[in-house]
Amino acid sequence: MSDLFTTIVRSPVARKVGVPQPTRLRRFEPGMPLCEGPVLVAGDGRFADGIAAWLGGAGVPAVSTPPGEGDKVGAVVLDLSAATDPAELDQLRLLGAPAVKALKRNGRVVVVGTDPTTLTDVAAVTTQRALEGAVRSIGKELRGGATANLVLAQGDAHDGVRSAVEFLLSGRSAYVDGQVIRVDDSTSGDVDALRPLEGKVAVVTGAARGIGAEIARVLSRDGATVVAVDLPAAGDSLAAVANDVRGTALQLDVTADDAGGRIVEHATARHGGLDIVVHNAGITRDKLFVNMDDDRWRSVMEVNLRSVLRMNEAILGEGGLADGGRIVCVASIAGIAGNRGQTNYGASKAGVIGLVTALSRQVADRGITVNAVAPGFIETEMTARIPFATREIGRRMNSLQQGGHPKDVAETIAWFAQPGAAAVTGQVVRVCGQSLLGA
Repeated sequence: MSDLFTTIVRSPVARKVGVPQPTRLRRFEPGMPLCEGPVLVAGDGRFADGIAAWLGGAGVPAVSTPPGEGDKVGAVVLDLSAATDPAELDQLRLLGAPAVKALKRNGRVVVVGTDPTTLTDVAAVTTQRALEGAVRSIGKELRGGATANLVLAQGDAHDGVRSAVEFLLSGRSAYVDGQVIRVDDSTSGDVDALRPLEGKVAVVTGAARGIGAEIARVLSRDGATVVAVDLPAAGDSLAAVANDVRGTALQLDVTADDAGGRIVEHATARHGGLDIVVHNAGITRDKLFVNMDDDRWRSVMEVNLRSVLRMNEAILGEGGLADGGRIVCVASIAGIAGNRGQTNYGASKAGVIGLVTALSRQVADRGITVNAVAPGFIETEMTARIPFATREIGRRMNSLQQGGHPKDVAETIAWFAQPGAAAVTGQVVRVCGQSLLGA
């Protein structure tokens, strides 16, 4: 999408007079390095040694001491998972501050802690909970496309921590900032870095255009066979997406009673099974709450929320989603922070977050994970229709001072879908550049 503000400030005249330039974010492309090393790995927690060894095996130099004068680092990973007293939070400042000053453009700060919900000692809980406020604040101070995120481990979660750190260091997380990712001690085994979804069958609803089409492309790039689902009215666009990703198209209305059954039937008959389901289909019908009519309210609830509940009954039934499968929902920052004129949409997306929390517990014994992304301001045809002033404010009201791309949402979904993300479930990750709205 065209961004008038960015176009103006990047013009030759603006550059000549010294207007600050929005940073071009480093987004993932196959074959690119994990990050622009070296990476400082420091702290006395239980994961630091494993992270340093893994980085070395991935060809990324890891150093254990803060950079000297004039030196630069591509990222800093601080393992404070062993901290049990607030006095130990000084490590964050003493180790992290020099490295943050030396971050390269599009650098990364990742802090690893212990999930406070797994602790009982008051001082330990206090210390670990403090990391969240610190990391979110660091994220709001960073410049040059750099991000800061927090990984909280439950138990001896080496696989989960490694997968989350890999995602957060890479270009896949370009628009993920100020987020907290909790990982449990589930194991995942080795994952193909270039084709982590090889052999998997993925269904994407609302795939004919926009974010849905990009989700289909990224999943296909990562090795999945994709079933692209959308309304019959979008048949031509849907067929184009399916052909582009060398998958198949399924025309249906997700609100139909048999939508879930038809998805399962198509995936198993055409591709032999079903491993990943992305509930992306959604609509908006905006109106101030006092003027909201029945049709606007019901249609949004039906498409965005009730259809997901109904489809999941069939998807999780016999012959549906395989054990160890993945369900990923698309929520919204509107479901977290609310939005003027969107009580129906905000309610539906908050409901999706509740669905993720509850369903993830119910299917955990099958090794199925359930997660959601909550996009912020993403450059799409829909946001392009927002009035100019509102649109420009929306783009700038985040720590990265720009709108995200559909690919940013798709990359987070693709990570949730990976076998390596087996330790992540019941999570909602905002893809919003750390929007100033919400938490």
